[in-house]
Amino acid sequence: MFDSLSGRLDDIFTRLRSRGRLSEKQVEEVLREIRLALLEADVSLKVVKAFVADVRERAAGAEIHKSLTPAQQVIKLVHAALIDVLGRETVGLEPSPRPPRVLLIAGLQGSGKTTAAAKLARHLKASGRRPLLAACDLRRPAAIRQLQLLGEQAGVPVHAEAGGTDAPAVASEALGYARAEGFTDLIVDTSGRMHVDTELMAELSAVARSVSPTETLLVCDAMTGQDAVNVAESFVAEVDVTGIVLTKLDGDARGGAALSMAFVSGRPIKFASVGEKLGDLEPFHPDRMASRILGMGDVLTLIEKAEQAFDQDQAAEMEAKLRKAEFTFEDFLGQLQALKNMGPMSQVLQMMPGMSKLPVGDAQIDEQLPKIEAIIRSMTLEERMDPSVMNGSRRSRIARGSGTKVQDVNKLVKQFGEVRKMVKAMSGGGRKGKGRAGLPGGMKLPPGMGV
Repeated sequence: MFDSLSGRLDDIFTRLRSRGRLSEKQVEEVLREIRLALLEADVSLKVVKAFVADVRERAAGAEIHKSLTPAQQVIKLVHAALIDVLGRETVGLEPSPRPPRVLLIAGLQGSGKTTAAAKLARHLKASGRRPLLAACDLRRPAAIRQLQLLGEQAGVPVHAEAGGTDAPAVASEALGYARAEGFTDLIVDTSGRMHVDTELMAELSAVARSVSPTETLLVCDAMTGQDAVNVAESFVAEVDVTGIVLTKLDGDARGGAALSMAFVSGRPIKFASVGEKLGDLEPFHPDRMASRILGMGDVLTLIEKAEQAFDQDQAAEMEAKLRKAEFTFEDFLGQLQALKNMGPMSQVLQMMPGMSKLPVGDAQIDEQLPKIEAIIRSMTLEERMDPSVMNGSRRSRIARGSGTKVQDVNKLVKQFGEVRKMVKAMSGGGRKGKGRAGLPGGMKLPPGMGV
């Protein structure tokens, strides 16, 4: 989502790298360029003014570090100001003195509210809690069924009342059921509208009174630009909103709404939806998001995703195999599956410092992994375990089975062999390798997959 803004800021910082110490006039020129970049990214004018003033104030009082270049100095100041705009610190869900903790989900139709409720339920379940979903969107056709299907996928039960018309009553019944059955969290999905109106707010307030929520989370679609900011302000003015859930951060919008939301609404962004899968919900960390926007990566989130995707015992076993050059295509296939659980490769690369600037398009990266997987799956178990048995006819069969060319199969087999030799050499079993082997199409092997 922030590709355009990240690119503009990177251009500004690149030009700064060739300069010596910045004068006050040059700092103002840089601030003007940053101001334009933020406005073009659809950031609220109110936020842009506050942001530029913040950077200017920081620049005036900043100590000049001789070890930092002008570009590094400015990046440091911009990074700190971005964190302030995004909310300064990570804010988690409030605990409840008496279970269950009630999380009221609000938002307009089309914002991804029902899906966000299911994603939050899955996130809580993965954290060791026992959530219950309550279907209180009784106006939108098939909303209850949608939540039930999502609940099944997330492995979370859904309390619903077929043919119900009184949302506050359904919510109250769900709360009683949650208490009786010992659920730790009750997530209440409410009705939405196409726009903010008196009827919507009245029903939302009635549901809130019936369950006394610990948190009221407003779901906002980051793809709607400045209108999302206006919606947030309207809800905050009418309802006791305690936090925001941003959806569709994986889209191709300019991202200004996400940057403006916390500052304008005065409420913290607590979660961000970064994909279509139920597992694609992340706690929102302002410092990490600021680093991503500036192309500095997000190593902490990458590590957290890797810890969830890769089994520690399997990782240790894989390392031992690599050092003995016993790593096979069968092992590689298992690593590919784990890597896919971390999300699209384009998103994974954005979390790696400097990798977001690779000249390979997102689509190319995400298209290559299925291609490699298809080649490996077209091999027999014997061929996966011992690539040396693959003669010309076998490679032709693999190419036909995977819908690729023989050259692609040859390239993958050759590079896979080079990886094994290189790792063995680096572990002391031979001369040092001269570089990282790549995958078909010029893509490098991702970290955690044998290099």
